[in-house]
Amino acid sequence: MRYLFRGLTLLLASSVLVACGGQRVTSTVITPLQQQTVQVEESQLLDIAILPFDPGLDDTDDDDITVLPAVRNAEAQYLPNKLATTLQETNAWGAVRAVPSRQTIVDVYVDGTIIHSDGETLTLDISVSDSSNRHWYKKSYSETIGQYAYDSSRQTKRDPFQGLFNRIANDLLQYNQQLSADDAERLRTISSLRFARDFSPEAFSDHIKETPGGQLEILSLPARNDPTLLRIERIRERDYLYIDTMQEYYDAFSLRMNKPYQAWRMASHEELEAVRELKRQSFNRTVGGIVAILGGIAAAGSNNGSAQSAAAVSIGAGALLIKSGFSKRAELQIHEDALIELGQSLEAAVEPRVIELENRTITLTGNVEAQYAQWKALLRDIYQAERGGI
Repeated sequence: MRYLFRGLTLLLASSVLVACGGQRVTSTVITPLQQQTVQVEESQLLDIAILPFDPGLDDTDDDDITVLPAVRNAEAQYLPNKLATTLQETNAWGAVRAVPSRQTIVDVYVDGTIIHSDGETLTLDISVSDSSNRHWYKKSYSETIGQYAYDSSRQTKRDPFQGLFNRIANDLLQYNQQLSADDAERLRTISSLRFARDFSPEAFSDHIKETPGGQLEILSLPARNDPTLLRIERIRERDYLYIDTMQEYYDAFSLRMNKPYQAWRMASHEELEAVRELKRQSFNRTVGGIVAILGGIAAAGSNNGSAQSAAAVSIGAGALLIKSGFSKRAELQIHEDALIELGQSLEAAVEPRVIELENRTITLTGNVEAQYAQWKALLRDIYQAERGGI
């Protein structure tokens, strides 16, 4: 009997530890956004593009109810544009655009992978490289927020995870400030030569070369009055206009997605809080029931009549507590199902739209990359037509 009560004591102690372990600490400090304070010549401002993020579905557990493919795929388009908006506010870059792929030639590229996103914690892996194929850095960013971040009474339009985007932007700014004026000019020149080489490889392939390490180096510069270069520069101006149109698509997409997405984030956050509370209650009630039953059994073995009567009551109460614990688990399943339904409703809210562009009707169904490839093909046709007319 002595060993039985020792076991009961250990069981109770473990339940207390689990309950204490359920407490969560979230940060209330938002990293401020740093801005470029020194005037920089426009020729030294680098254009930066944020590519669609990898939704991170390949490495997730199929049983993880917080990972909803419909939501992740939408986030893979939404989060890059949120980062682009943040980068614009640093005043440290030239054109800042969300683009569909590396077919769009710019000076700096930002790639990302969504590691975790459930409305409470956002974790992103960010990788940065430039037009010379030089890798800048790779870094993981994570932020966990409290329920206050979704408090409508705060009257703020700030993204709940704005601090995370600010940290990414600050790191990019710091790295950019370490580049010399010559470094910036070199990158912009490589970008121009890459664009020109795409349209006229016979005329521009000899101006840049790829090193054994995969990086691009400038061998020579074409003459500024080179007629072929001037034609391609005009073509690139048209490409800039199309990229601006693509940005309008991403902005419109983000605007449509913002309300349902923030609602999903808030509901997901609440569901996770409810799940943790229910698990805690379920565990405590079930353990409490087991303890009561074991205590009742121990008392039933006593020769004392009062103890035996109390034992029957204790065993019955313990059974009710265990049943209550199982009921809490059933309630938990309801909340988990609600998370899945929320993801499905978000998927329906971000359906693609049809836009008019260059007197042609284009359906943006998420395959913006294919549309841009068609646009580049059209630019090549324009270039060949202009070239033949001279």
